[in-house]
Amino acid sequence: MNKLFPLTALAIACASSPLASANNKLEEIIITSSRVEMPLRQVGTSVSVITAEEIQARGFNSLYEVLRSQPAVAVSNSGGSGKPTALRIRGEEGFRTLVLIDGIDISQTSTPQVGPNMEHLLSSGIQRVEILRGPQGLMYGADAGGVVSISSQSPRDGFGGELSAETGRYGAEQLAANLGGGNDMLDFNLSATTYETDGFNARTTDTELGDKDGYDNTTVHGRLGWNVSDTFRLQLVARNVQGENEYDSCYTVTTFSPTDVCSNDYDQEAWRVVANYTADRFTHQLSYTSSETDRQFYAEGAASFGARGELEHTSYLGSFKAGDNTRLIYGADLESESIDDGSFDTDRDQNGYYLEYQGGFSDHLFVTAGARYDDNDDFGSYTSYRVSGAYLFDTARGELKLKATYGTGFRAPSLYEITYNSSWAYPPASLVSLDAEESKGFDLGIAFTTQAGTYLEAVYFDQAISNEIYFDPLYWSGYLQDKGDTDSSGVELIVEFPLSEALSLNGNYTYNDTENTAGDNRIRRPEHLANIGVGWRPLDGALILGLNLRASHGAQDIDGSDLDDYEVVDLNASFDVLQGLQVYGRVENLFDETYQEIATYNTSARAAYVGLRYSF
Repeated sequence: MNKLFPLTALAIACASSPLASANNKLEEIIITSSRVEMPLRQVGTSVSVITAEEIQARGFNSLYEVLRSQPAVAVSNSGGSGKPTALRIRGEEGFRTLVLIDGIDISQTSTPQVGPNMEHLLSSGIQRVEILRGPQGLMYGADAGGVVSISSQSPRDGFGGELSAETGRYGAEQLAANLGGGNDMLDFNLSATTYETDGFNARTTDTELGDKDGYDNTTVHGRLGWNVSDTFRLQLVARNVQGENEYDSCYTVTTFSPTDVCSNDYDQEAWRVVANYTADRFTHQLSYTSSETDRQFYAEGAASFGARGELEHTSYLGSFKAGDNTRLIYGADLESESIDDGSFDTDRDQNGYYLEYQGGFSDHLFVTAGARYDDNDDFGSYTSYRVSGAYLFDTARGELKLKATYGTGFRAPSLYEITYNSSWAYPPASLVSLDAEESKGFDLGIAFTTQAGTYLEAVYFDQAISNEIYFDPLYWSGYLQDKGDTDSSGVELIVEFPLSEALSLNGNYTYNDTENTAGDNRIRRPEHLANIGVGWRPLDGALILGLNLRASHGAQDIDGSDLDDYEVVDLNASFDVLQGLQVYGRVENLFDETYQEIATYNTSARAAYVGLRYSF
């Protein structure tokens, strides 16, 4: 197996985007940090952005494959498309990260820990992704992982859209359509995607059948907007995702004997209505979001387990611009969650209120400071806060930015964790009274950018979780709770460098040191992550070629054994045949690397895909 270097990976690349922008990157508008638009130069938090062009260039069907190209983002997938997938930011569990799509929280309350199911999230129809790293309790009530904010394709003037069809190895087929249009008063956008694959054998332990474990997904997402006046806008967002998945290693209903003939169905229906009003120096946004998720599991065709969850949000977000460089952000979030698995049906509410001050001084110093108060039905009140700062220096060749952030968050035990310990646990878990987890973290960074498109960034981060909840790995008695801190610290290095008008080099490297309360490594957290990408756009951009390397080293599994170190290379290409007509393709795992992200779970071998895309 080839060995990539750990520290020389600094030189390297975050997503082989097409050519880096010739504009100052610090002028890029960021929304996720404080839930309002801010240029990156004023943002003290750590944020990375993926554009529609980058998503389309990489070509992956699953969005998590694109997200893993970003700094400090690690993924553990258990056997291919549609299989449980954990996306960890800065070494934290996937359920600690909040994922929003056009403002819809796609977290599932029917799972043991409330969090997103990344395996059911396709990349088609997505225009932009912002990843906000670290504890973000202030604006979102989120835990230590951070926030992934996804925007679907925006409506356009007139009428237009895109149609695409793709096929490739493992019987994979995808059909996608995106249509949109509008005028000064009304606008809409509708995207629909069907994806299916025969898959491959999910587990190495399935030696008797050795069958393929397939997956089907149908996703429909739409937005409808009405500009009632110059200052008042209404918008409706609706989304439905249906997934059917086959996997290995479950137990029969009648005899509880192991079997590899397993499947599950996933259905999520969600919608959000938003009203935005602007009046002089004030802005107001009022929204209501509803999400319902059904999960059903089958063993040899017989229903074995099912659960239904509901999540409702009523939110108000306001801002007041007190001066040219001073603004107040304030709001309230009223959340209700429930779970019903047939044996228990329970729910609870949590209300949060927040305020943030934003100030700028002499166009060089920008600071934010804010606090949030949350009141949970089961665990009472918690206060989270965040302070951040950014300072910019003009240099002979560009701008230098210093930044720093300190933030906190908390996570109340889930309804499932509480019910499990009170209903089915036995000692020692039944003797544990679960309490909320609390998180805190800071980062310090420096960034340099030029008008020619060069961008360099280095960030040091350190964050900890107190009273972490975990399932008893020794006696399987239920959920236990540590009394110390788990820690995750490290360094993120980012490079974006245009080599010529048609050639670009982009990259990132993350060193991540994680420890549990006993001082041991936390499981499935790579110590070294790197992405290297080269993008080439000859023929005035009609031809786009990308070569990307993804490397992971130094992860351990649950039994303390070392997981595979690996380097995976992907190749992507597209060519504009005619105006509006493009042929594209990619080869995933170009050199057929054999590795496991989770012990006993297979990953894809070399696989080629080709497709056609028509834009109008």
